[in-house]
Amino acid sequence: MSESVFDLIKRRRSVRTFDGVAPDSAELDAIEKMLSSRNNPFGVEVKMVLLDKKEHGLSSPVTVGEYKYISAKVKREEHFEIACGYTFEASCLGALALGFGTVILAASFNRTTFERTLDVKDGELVPLASPIGRPAAKMSLRDSLLRRGAKSDTRLPFEELFFDGSFGKPLSYGDAGLVADALEAVRLAPSAVNRQPWRALALDGKVHFFEKRSMKDNPLGDVQKIDLGIGMCHFDLVMSEQGHAGKFTFRDPGLDLPEKTEYIATYEY
Repeated sequence: MSESVFDLIKRRRSVRTFDGVAPDSAELDAIEKMLSSRNNPFGVEVKMVLLDKKEHGLSSPVTVGEYKYISAKVKREEHFEIACGYTFEASCLGALALGFGTVILAASFNRTTFERTLDVKDGELVPLASPIGRPAAKMSLRDSLLRRGAKSDTRLPFEELFFDGSFGKPLSYGDAGLVADALEAVRLAPSAVNRQPWRALALDGKVHFFEKRSMKDNPLGDVQKIDLGIGMCHFDLVMSEQGHAGKFTFRDPGLDLPEKTEYIATYEY
């Protein structure tokens, strides 16, 4: 029996130390097939590609032992950040199901080389990349220090991230009903320096997603919207797996919002 998406999410971790063994041809074919099947529900094309580190001169200062990378190319258009985050995270979960580790890199990779390799045109971006390979038996010292510094193994409590009807009423896992596991999957998602910018509010058979902003935009856009896409990917995949599939819409409910909180999307089920 194959592992559930929710179980994959619960055991997913960022891998920066790999075993130094290149995937064989059958494994590479499986990765390519998996990448070609990844998409998102926002109508934005995100091109996922598998690249060879040595052939293209690719690198990251925070990883060790990798032979291959996956990367994403996307046009700068409406919703591109959440679409990129969603598609990339779906790819990382697909890689995990195949036995491979990944770590989503938004800054710590030689972006110029990736852009040249992917033949980036005007209006296109390479927001993310990740090495892909089997995790090493032992984490490198640098990896351990990075994880400890970012508190990568900790997450905010459920009640601090999710709300029932208004932002003045925290939502508990026990009261979340059909969306409990899907919201827990959001809570477990990775984010840039573990800022966990997602907030969600359940109201009238809908879950509204918001960004709690704590980082400034950069030339590539709002990296925390990419994080929202990652969390929304987790939510959508778990809801679908549990038979409660719905759809994302962009209808701002016009709620009173806490400071630095921005509406992103709504999931109707």
